[in-house]
Amino acid sequence: MKMVNVHQAKTELSRLLEAAETGEEVIIARAGVPVARLVPVRLDERVPGRLAGKLRIREDFDAPLPSGIAEGFGGEPA
Repeated sequence: MKMVNVHQAKTELSRLLEAAETGEEVIIARAGVPVARLVPVRLDERVPGRLAGKLRIREDFDAPLPSGIAEGFGGEPA
């Protein structure tokens, strides 16, 4: 982890972005107080359909809740 002040971050932004791309975490501080974190964006984390065939939704998924549970959430008893 590397900490830089705002002025240094402005003058070295390209180099700091390269560091973040390689996985290094960069903290940007104002007057020595951390205010932001520069980290790489991971676009490959979500894969649509990754759980296809692994999950099952019950037929009563959207059925009314039992009265005790509904009341606990402020709902009306069934």
